[in-house]
Amino acid sequence: MRPGSRLGGRFLGVLVLAAVFAVLQLANVTGRDTPDTKNYLSYALSLTGQSKRAAATATIDYVCASRAERARRDQSVHVVRFHRADPTAEVTAECREQEWAVVEPRLAAGQTGGHTVPYMSERFMAIFEARPGYPAFLVPFVLAFGVTWGLWAAGVVIACAGGVLVFLVLRTLAVPVPLALTGQALYYVLPCGTTAMRPMAEGLLMALTLAAVWGCALALRAGRPRTGLALVGGSLLALFTVKHSQALFLGLCLAVAGGAIALRQHRRRGQGRGGPAPREVLALAAVGLAGVVGTLLLARLLHHPSETDSLQDLLTDHFNRPDRKHPWPEFWQLQGNFWVEWLRRQAWQPLFAAALAAGAWGALRRGGAVGGFLVAAAFTGLLTQAGHPDINIWGERLIVLAWLLPVVGVPLLLEPVVRGNGDGDGDGRVPLPVRRERNRAEAVG
Repeated sequence: MRPGSRLGGRFLGVLVLAAVFAVLQLANVTGRDTPDTKNYLSYALSLTGQSKRAAATATIDYVCASRAERARRDQSVHVVRFHRADPTAEVTAECREQEWAVVEPRLAAGQTGGHTVPYMSERFMAIFEARPGYPAFLVPFVLAFGVTWGLWAAGVVIACAGGVLVFLVLRTLAVPVPLALTGQALYYVLPCGTTAMRPMAEGLLMALTLAAVWGCALALRAGRPRTGLALVGGSLLALFTVKHSQALFLGLCLAVAGGAIALRQHRRRGQGRGGPAPREVLALAAVGLAGVVGTLLLARLLHHPSETDSLQDLLTDHFNRPDRKHPWPEFWQLQGNFWVEWLRRQAWQPLFAAALAAGAWGALRRGGAVGGFLVAAAFTGLLTQAGHPDINIWGERLIVLAWLLPVVGVPLLLEPVVRGNGDGDGDGRVPLPVRRERNRAEAVG
């Protein structure tokens, strides 16, 4: 078979998986919205040039249609109410009345600044005003397909892109095509795919974080350090526009991971078992550190909400209660209580913990230095959850970035089994640079 045909066959598998995932999403075009959706959607509509009232009307119509659709579905399978009349009209009217009762007084009072519709206080809405990246991404989809289908199409593109990036990361690590496709499929079927399809920023956060991991792989395993470093830096910059806390967390974790890998290699060299850390590892750590410094400086320069604002938002139910006089002691107490309860629930349903353990084993055992950076990227999910220890949303969007570890790590863990059975394709692998060891478990890259 000619190389071009093989390459086309591999990417055909990627496209087929993405297409199947997209078709399955037609089962739920609406009903995916979250409380954050109306803030992002109204921001996007404002960027298209719509007035505050027009943006509020379109956003409320979308939210209420989604709520009515969920009510209709729930009633259709309710063991007592399934035979009753369709509740769509009633739920829609009630929803619109409730939403406008919140928005109308704020508009009348002159709360019309910024890009978002004033569903909450100006202090709370400032948090979303500092996140233009995802609304800007939505604009072409909303303009082309309208609100409902535009949000759905944007979700499909983001989710499919995340799966493709998983495939690219694994192929750059020389994983056989079947296992790389397995990683892509895992991204779609695990909470990553579900969350990426929701009309909120987390899907874009995952895609950009995966792009940064791919940049690490390109720099360390594909012999393309400039491209890899540029991709990591660009991902951090894009993350700042989507949610600057993720840019901060990812930059910090990459810097720490790079430093730890370099220190390990230094110690191994002292024991006569290894060489100096590659320049690319130190360069990736430097890019991460630059991302941290840049995020802090830009956030201060642009007057983004601070960590204290985020803390008060958490402890005052989105500023609906008076500010706490001593928020940090309360936060640490809540933090301890949260993780005790989190561990208890993990012991009850240990799938997530088991998946993390398997992913970490595969990443660190088979991924070399790239595996270390993968663990660092996934750890940002735990940091995000730690920053918002709200047990009501413990299992979904806040910690979802941690699922990237099993998505990429499990195929790495299974690679020896596949190659041992002769199922790998054996060609198209990205070789390690000559200066590094061939043993995948021992190699830096």
